Amino acid sequence: MPTVVLMDVSLSMTRPVALDGSEEYQRKNLAVHGLNMLFEHMATNYRLEFTSLMAFSSLWELLVPFTRDYNALQEALGNLEDYDKTCFEAALHGVSNVVQQEWGSACPCQMVLVTDGSLGIGKGSLRHSLQTLKHLGEDKKFPLPFPFPTKLYVMCVANAEELQMTDAMENLDELLRLSGGDGQIFTVDGPLCMKSVQAMFGKLIDFAYSPFHAVLHCGNLSADVQVFPRPEPVVMDEEVEPTPRVVSSDLELVGFVEISDIASPPVISRHLVLPIAVNKDVDEVSAGASEEMEEEASSSQTAGKNPNFCVLLHGSLKVEGMVALVQLGPEWFGMLYSQADSKKKSNLMMSVFEPGPEPLPWLGKFSHLGPISEAPENPYGEDDSKSPFPVQPPVKRSYAQNVTVWIKASGLQTDVQKILRNARKLPDKTQTFYKELNRLRKAALAFGFWELLKGVADLLERECTLLPDSAHPDAAFQLSHAAQQLKLASTGDSQYAAFDHNIVPMHTDFSS
Repeated sequence: MPTVVLMDVSLSMTRPVALDGSEEYQRKNLAVHGLNMLFEHMATNYRLEFTSLMAFSSLWELLVPFTRDYNALQEALGNLEDYDKTCFEAALHGVSNVVQQEWGSACPCQMVLVTDGSLGIGKGSLRHSLQTLKHLGEDKKFPLPFPFPTKLYVMCVANAEELQMTDAMENLDELLRLSGGDGQIFTVDGPLCMKSVQAMFGKLIDFAYSPFHAVLHCGNLSADVQVFPRPEPVVMDEEVEPTPRVVSSDLELVGFVEISDIASPPVISRHLVLPIAVNKDVDEVSAGASEEMEEEASSSQTAGKNPNFCVLLHGSLKVEGMVALVQLGPEWFGMLYSQADSKKKSNLMMSVFEPGPEPLPWLGKFSHLGPISEAPENPYGEDDSKSPFPVQPPVKRSYAQNVTVWIKASGLQTDVQKILRNARKLPDKTQTFYKELNRLRKAALAFGFWELLKGVADLLERECTLLPDSAHPDAAFQLSHAAQQLKLASTGDSQYAAFDHNIVPMHTDFSS
């Protein structure tokens, strides 16, 4: 997911930090050092992700729009200027505008707020904004929570003791809660220095920006892969005691299915699956990052000459037009498939299904699937003219039955006219009349459309008064009986408004 780095460039960030035996640094210099470390790590392990850099004091400024050029981000960090007081609210409004203009409100985003814990002074300070939160009108609403899913990481260039001397930590906790609670506040352990700030940003990297390495297995074949972006833990709402489900680092291929059979299934997330070199210990970024990158480039050239199962799988799925079902954990599956970016370029993708034994109802339970060779006869036929899917459910689905739809007024009008046409042909159309009447009654009760029942009852009473002298006597009795039953149902009385109750024809001496 894209990342917005929001850098505090107010005067409080220029406070000096005395370092033993070396020159004097400002807090801003320590923050820039930590961000450079983050950008170097992302350039190595998250180079496909977009990152933006913003600076703020009383106003905000977009320094670098969303880009994959981490050299431009580091260059902008070196040209930061100092401004006036801190104003979080204006900066958060700026983040909201920048993200929505670029990604809309559906794309999740990570926000890294780098500050020294100073909340600002007077109007516009974080303390003032949170105190007046409930008194703001709709036109001056506080920007949190953002309209898009957000993970907020607050990097405080200050230690916990310094923040606890004021109410800064409480206000930052409240800011995190307003953002949705997804994220964390990081503080410096021990005295302020380059190493302690570097350690703090190292915790952020381990928590939010560590690459997800896994091993892809298929029988005796295997390959080391990176899944990007990192799969998020999934919590199922219907569980009594929900616990986060995490994707296993061992991805086991359990079978292959035709693309036409799996169709376009609902998924939680989609990820790139990238082959990597066997050496997985290339995650740490230190001062010698350039040397490591040179070693990585030479190792990648060597790896390109070696056979790789991931490349074989990608090519096979693309040529055969199939998808591979992969097990992500206990009763949790996904699928691997080839997706084309253009006519010449395609990628191996992984889509994650919802946890459970039957994530795709038309395929049935995944544990019941097996190889074609074990079937008594080919389920696809000798000439591939049929398919065993979709699996027919044991219980008839509600959406497989004829349902009443009143999206447009014409649909409701047609149903009422059908009842009136049958009413004028009583007693010959008695069964059809009551069938249509009960269908309308059930739909009205399901929608809570009580007024419709009373309105149709009034129409039936009017039809009764308009019956010609030559009409059968039974017609008047049936119309009066139906109108009375509809009026009783319109009162909402449980005895007459039961959904499963049907209005039956009135037994008369004429209807024998």
